[in-house]
This record gives sequence, C-alpha cells and structure tokens, in this order.
Amino acid sequence: EIELNGPNVGIFVIGIIMIVGLACALVILFRNLLVQRKLTGLYDNFIANITHELKSPLSSIQLYLETLTSKKLSAEKQNEFYAIMAKDTTRLHKLINSILEVSRLEQKRVAHNFHIYDADNIFHQIIDNSIKHFNLPDGVVKTEGFTKSQCVIDKEAMQIVFDNFTDNAVKYTPGNVKINIRLKTSLKKIVIEFADKGIGIGQIDQKTIFDKFHRVSNKAIPNVKGTGLGLYWVKEIIRLHGGKVTVRSDGMNKGTTFIIELPIYKT
Repeated sequence: EIELNGPNVGIFVIGIIMIVGLACALVILFRNLLVQRKLTGLYDNFIANITHELKSPLSSIQLYLETLTSKKLSAEKQNEFYAIMAKDTTRLHKLINSILEVSRLEQKRVAHNFHIYDADNIFHQIIDNSIKHFNLPDGVVKTEGFTKSQCVIDKEAMQIVFDNFTDNAVKYTPGNVKINIRLKTSLKKIVIEFADKGIGIGQIDQKTIFDKFHRVSNKAIPNVKGTGLGLYWVKEIIRLHGGKVTVRSDGMNKGTTFIIELPIYKT
C-alpha cells in the first residue's frame, strides 16, 4: 500500500507525469507513422502514374520514328505521323513543366507576373482561352454574372487554374460535357464558381482533393490518368494570389463545383 504523503506524493505525481508523457509521445509517434505511411502510399501511386504518363507518349514517338525510318511512306502519311509525334512531344513538355512548376512553388522560387486587370474582362478572356485550348463546341460552357471590380493576378498562372478545372470536367464527364461558370462580387471578394455535370466527388475525397498526389478513382471512368498534382497546383496558385479555393459536390454523379475567392484590388 502506497501512502500519499510526504515524499511519496512527489514520486507518485512524477510517475504519473512520466506515464502521461510517454503515452502522448507514443500517440504522436503512431500518428506520424500513419501519416508517413499514407504519404508513402500516395508517393508510390504518383511514381506509378507519372511513369505511365511519361512512358505512353515516349513509346508512341519511338514507334512512329521506327516506322518512318524502316518503311517508305507517302508524304501524307509522314505528315500524319509528324503531327502525332508533335502532339505527344507537347504532352510531355506540359507534364514535365507541371512537375517543375509545383517544385518551384514549394521552394518559393516562382517569379510571378502580377498586373492589375479589369476582373470581368480578364476572366472572360481566360475562360475563352480554355474553351479554345480544349476545342469545346459552342454551348458547352455557359458563363453568367459579372464582377465590376479590379484584381491583381498573374494571367498565365490563372490560366493554368481554369485549364485544370476544364481538363477535369472533360475527363470526369462520361457523356456530354456541360460547364457553368458564374462570376460575382461580394464586399471584398471576387467569387468565381466553376461547375460541371460530371461524376462528382464523394464526401471523403472532398476533404483531400487538393492534397499533393491525390487522385479521385471511380469505376465509371477507370482509364482516367493523371499525376495527382493538378488541383494541388491550383490551390497553391490561388493561395499565392491571396485567395482560396474550395470544392462542393452533392455526391457521386451529381457534378462538382469549384469556388475561387480572390481579393478585390482597391485603388
């Protein structure tokens, strides 16, 4: 029997503190191990995805080059092969640039080209550029609302944001692509809602959709490839603009809405 008086009280209290401290240390260690295990799994998936993304166009280019050097082809066929190889080269270039850009963002070595723009004009330009880049037919993208304000943005970086949203809308919509973009202004913010009619995002994925290497998998569209860096890149770009980006979806097959909030520039 321990008598809690005199020196025994101090020893007992010290013992309890040591036990609690050890328990806390074990909890933190266990939590860090789980986080590291998750990151390792995500990184492994990223390596597998990026390897496939790089290998596919490289294999295509190699095949067409071997065909061009080993067979006599008509000028028309040669031009067709050259066009395909040029497309694959562009794909590789964009992929490598996206990886390097994310690295520069994290190391804070990105030189941004910020300018003051009329928000309504510049965002309509950016949206039109995305429509042309993805060769979307008339009527696929519907833009409504307006914002009578100015903003300070890097136009090229913001183009990357909208291109990523558009790319996701195209890739994750099994049928006809439909995109609705709404611009509006609150007291201090420019708000842009980018909504698609795709497969949607489950509640669990909504919490991690902007994490590095995270990719949404869906049995309805099993062949969608990617690096898991696109939306992470989007988040970092918006953050560097002093804004934030969030996602909303009512669930699978109910579409996805990305909401961008950017500060208004006031003279």
